[in-house]
Amino acid sequence: MSARRSTQSRRTVMKAGAVGALGLAGAVALEGSPATAAADGYLVGRGIADATGEVAEVGMMGYGRIDQQAAGLHTRLRARAFVVVAPRSDRRVLLVVVDCAMIFESVRQKVVKRLVQKYGRLYHDGNVLITATHSHSGPGGYAHHLLYNLTTLGFHRKTFDAMVEGIVEAVRQAHDDTAPSDLVLSHGRLTGASINRSRAAFDRNPEADRRHFPNAVDPQSTLLRIERHGRPVGAVNWFPVHGTSMSGENRLISGDNKGFAAYHWEHEVHDVAYRSPDTPDFVAAFAQTNSGDMSPNLDLKPPTTPQDFANTQASGLRQYEAAAAQLHRPGTRLTGVVDSRLVYIDLSRMTVRPEFTGDGRVHRTSKPCIGASMAAGSVEDGPAFPGLEEGENSFWDTVSDSLIYEASPDLEAAQSPKDILAPIGEANRLYPWVQERVPVMLVRIGRLYLIGIPGEVTVCAGLRLRRTVASVVGAEVEDVLVAGYANAYFHYLTTPEEYDAQHYEGGSTLFGRWQLPALQQTAHELAVSLRDGTPLPMGPPSPDLSGEVLSMQLGVVVDVPQFFTSFGDILVRPRESYRAGERVEVVFAGAHPSNDLRRGRTYLEVQRREATGTWRTVADDGDWATRFHWEREGLAASRVTITWDIWRGIAPGLYRIVYHGDSKSVTGTVTPFDGTSPAFSVR
Repeated sequence: MSARRSTQSRRTVMKAGAVGALGLAGAVALEGSPATAAADGYLVGRGIADATGEVAEVGMMGYGRIDQQAAGLHTRLRARAFVVVAPRSDRRVLLVVVDCAMIFESVRQKVVKRLVQKYGRLYHDGNVLITATHSHSGPGGYAHHLLYNLTTLGFHRKTFDAMVEGIVEAVRQAHDDTAPSDLVLSHGRLTGASINRSRAAFDRNPEADRRHFPNAVDPQSTLLRIERHGRPVGAVNWFPVHGTSMSGENRLISGDNKGFAAYHWEHEVHDVAYRSPDTPDFVAAFAQTNSGDMSPNLDLKPPTTPQDFANTQASGLRQYEAAAAQLHRPGTRLTGVVDSRLVYIDLSRMTVRPEFTGDGRVHRTSKPCIGASMAAGSVEDGPAFPGLEEGENSFWDTVSDSLIYEASPDLEAAQSPKDILAPIGEANRLYPWVQERVPVMLVRIGRLYLIGIPGEVTVCAGLRLRRTVASVVGAEVEDVLVAGYANAYFHYLTTPEEYDAQHYEGGSTLFGRWQLPALQQTAHELAVSLRDGTPLPMGPPSPDLSGEVLSMQLGVVVDVPQFFTSFGDILVRPRESYRAGERVEVVFAGAHPSNDLRRGRTYLEVQRREATGTWRTVADDGDWATRFHWEREGLAASRVTITWDIWRGIAPGLYRIVYHGDSKSVTGTVTPFDGTSPAFSVR
């Protein structure tokens, strides 16, 4: 055990220790099984990299609140990549899971372009699946479509570049790490970690759907573990729950519950040092599936600060425990085909065949429209605009019936009974507000199938997609998963029955009542092509909009320290001594953190004095126990507050806090500086 690990005894480790021990016991029990990837297994690579964007004065993505401007950092956001290759065919797929709200087409396009430049045709549109964890506490401004950049005052180049660079770096690690490995698939159940926030809409579904989810939640926790020489070296977990454990009042960048689950398994259980240049010994991704109506807020009330930190930790631990408990189960060792298909479809003008519409008739999708209930927000996770409600909004109902639907019967056939707040497809004619041509993907790894859907899929909508694919390929439904928030973003996907309720999810199903049947039809075509090994034309991709983005927020102009101070000076000193469980707080004369995002590095360090007199880092800005707060003073001064919650079981001794900043001069020159607190004792 490393010296760093010996100091990382958190309160969370105490809570999850029994399950962690169970997982480690399972790893020992598996050590006798040989790695046979060279014969009929796979070559697998793992990678992880920092993908944190701006942490101050950037709108946060997820809640759609213009007042939710980032003001610091709680945990860094990371990209985790997995390459899977079938040696006999040399076919490969790349899976990437990113701690962020959504993956937009803007990011996917740039990442694929970078990968093609570096690796040729090894990685391309057809075999790269990039998904988001859906944290509502990451920075926004990385889309090329205007609707998603409104609350961030436009496009933020630094955040976009940080995400792209983080993904590409994680892929590079995974590519270089590729080695013979076994993949083991298992399924478990996790209850008490999610609740259906739209139960009235769910209850409209047929009994056959509702019977599959007796408690109106999808409790399936799926684990794909990576083993070498019988030992787990990585895992991907899929479980549906929203990344809304952190509230809309939070102003610190955070990976939310899935980010904590991954951090806990990697850092606190397996001692992964994120800033090490070496490939980590263990990589754990917690991915999303059909979580459109799954909330982590079990009381169906929006989370509040500061309780949201405890909520996030509790939800993340539940997901970790469910995943780690599967390590000791035999599971199913995957063998066979690795393959994928991707098509681009224009959701604004699809004709849906009768076998998918459910009523024996042909129907069509339409140009995207925002419902009034979408603007109302999800009351359970955080409401949006006042004066609007989920369900019927009489004023907008009148507007829709007497004006919009009267003028366009085709729109009524596709969108009714939606109370249309904004026919945003018409706005698309002038400027790209939302994406209409979207990628849909199907990935196969042995008996595991992943349906890449660029949006938020309710559990029943996901079940219908899963059944559609399973019936074609002959798979068990539990082995077919929706990979939500994948490759692009089109908002929500509900069943037609849920759509009729026009709750938040239905109002956010932009392309109308027949959007799910249209995607079932597409999934069916992908599954047939994959089953038969036949090619499927990808179709025209979405246009590259990188030359059309708008940026409405000025960058940092200049940094000036407070009067009679220099950058890095101490404004508020720590106490002379503390006990475990207490919080240390130090305030520095700082600078704007956007001058250098310090990707792969840190804004802070907690250091312990060694017997030799040297100082060793025991925590940084990627740790759960630290927080980095930024606030502006006056016009150009910055006040940086760093806190550290001293964990139980820490070694007594002398400690200090170091702040790393970067100031911008009036000429635009950025200069790094450091600030160091006086030493304090921990007893």
